Amino acid sequence: MHRKPDGSWDKSRLPSRHTTEGPSRAPHRSYLFAMGLGTREIAQPFVGVASCWNEAAPCNPALMRQAHAAAAGVKRAGGTPREFCTITVTDGIAMGHEGMRSSLVSREVIADSVELTIRGHAYDALIGVAGCDKSLPGMMMAMLRLNVPSAFIYGGSILPGRWHDRDVTVQDVFEGVGKYSAGEMSLEELCDLEQHACPGDGACGGQYTANTMACVSEAIGLALPLSSALPAPYLDRDRYAEATGEAVMALLERNIRPRDICTREVFENAAVVVAATGGSTNGGLHLPAMAHEAGISFTLRDVAEIMRKTPYIADLMPGGRYPAKKMGEAGGMPMLLRTLFDAGLIHGDCMTVTGKTIAENLQGVVWDDTQDVIRPVSNPLSPTGGVVGLWGSLAPDGAIVKVAGLAHTRHRGPARVFDGEEACFAAVEARDYQEGDVLVIRYEGPRGGPGMREMLSTTAAIYGQGVTNIALITDGRFSGATRGLCIGHVGPEAADGGPIGLIEDGDIIAIDADAGTIELEVDAAELARRKAEWTPRRTNYQSGALWKFAQGVGPAHLGATTHPGAAAETHVYADL
Repeated sequence: MHRKPDGSWDKSRLPSRHTTEGPSRAPHRSYLFAMGLGTREIAQPFVGVASCWNEAAPCNPALMRQAHAAAAGVKRAGGTPREFCTITVTDGIAMGHEGMRSSLVSREVIADSVELTIRGHAYDALIGVAGCDKSLPGMMMAMLRLNVPSAFIYGGSILPGRWHDRDVTVQDVFEGVGKYSAGEMSLEELCDLEQHACPGDGACGGQYTANTMACVSEAIGLALPLSSALPAPYLDRDRYAEATGEAVMALLERNIRPRDICTREVFENAAVVVAATGGSTNGGLHLPAMAHEAGISFTLRDVAEIMRKTPYIADLMPGGRYPAKKMGEAGGMPMLLRTLFDAGLIHGDCMTVTGKTIAENLQGVVWDDTQDVIRPVSNPLSPTGGVVGLWGSLAPDGAIVKVAGLAHTRHRGPARVFDGEEACFAAVEARDYQEGDVLVIRYEGPRGGPGMREMLSTTAAIYGQGVTNIALITDGRFSGATRGLCIGHVGPEAADGGPIGLIEDGDIIAIDADAGTIELEVDAAELARRKAEWTPRRTNYQSGALWKFAQGVGPAHLGATTHPGAAAETHVYADL
């Protein structure tokens, strides 16, 4: 406890004592007085309010408003908020060109920059506000790394667009590019669609990476129940932000920290939620990375084993019918967790930022039979998860594929090899491929890209062309909006001499997502011969942030992390 009997704060064990307490800190306090703080505010705990606000894409403009609301909640609860911003690289803008190499790197930069800001200014607690794909795990990674009392707020999803009397999202626009190249959509229609798909603020409006990780934030207990449900334009979101500010002060008073909340059981719950919602394959990358920050070994294989036995029950785009907004209207994460908990699929005794367990938070949540977005576990869309892992001679370290809503789960065909996404996209746009092919995009892994780009432009073009008898594999990533038999995170990656780097045109590849296998039908002696002749490729990125990332990044099945994690710690920031 950090309260004195008189109600004032005892800062003797809080990090901010290093900047606010004693005669030697008079220069530091002078800076605080310069910003309008008084002696009372300086004597209170300092709470960093980190926002990923920017004007790059609609995911982020609403974040500043919500950060201000969170700060107001901190003030009301007797804390001193200190707002700051970090970056976001928004995938919808970065997609399909060299900019996508910055996306996964930004997750690390977000975590690092939040860590440095909190450390440098000796803040006592953290609130993180994020809206776009990598910014959500990046912010939560910082919380787990610092281990100061923390709470997360999702900025909210975009409202669905309306076009030709149906709900549409940015995914429809990416697929429209494929339809246009196939002659199934006119340029006028494509231009009209692009002006209606995204009607305002918010993250992409299906169960893509942002909404998947927003569900995870509640599942792992770092976000308030139902806080992810409302779309970004709804001003009622600000009430959740204010409540989050108050909640983090209660956590600080009780000294409840992220690693008290985020145990191994919590990450198991998160994997269940990703599978049950047909979420993004990126969950298989981010959950291991977040666990790594807490010193927990939780690999792609761990994620996949849980997903394989989890029913797919949330009928959300892209595999299902509904945009993210409908999930919130159906009761959001509490409704999903209710049916999963009642079926014994999640651990209910895990602590959350409310100061209560998941099971306690679910008291009073009653199953709603009138909604059809979230199915009961007894009547799933499919009996196994919407995302599965694959292993075999082509992917000894594993791979991952989203099967939610997918009929084509088995494929055997000849490889068509491309070194990089651009070459494959050009072939797809020109329809220079055969049905039955296995398109291989390699040298797109964390190290070999560098940056492990997503491939939505290519996969959406194939889908838009109406081709289903085809498979695509890569050591890079796929967007949460990807549809079709698209297998990512193939490891070891080509840059590390993995089997994907040894494939030649015409090699037969067999994929069975039902059995969880992916095999390269080339005998071991021939692969050994090719490996002996293989030489590493030199990327175009020989300096700067992408070069630095490539030097230290680990394999995808361990989360593509860039430092040893909590297992190697000799101190925890919160205890300095």
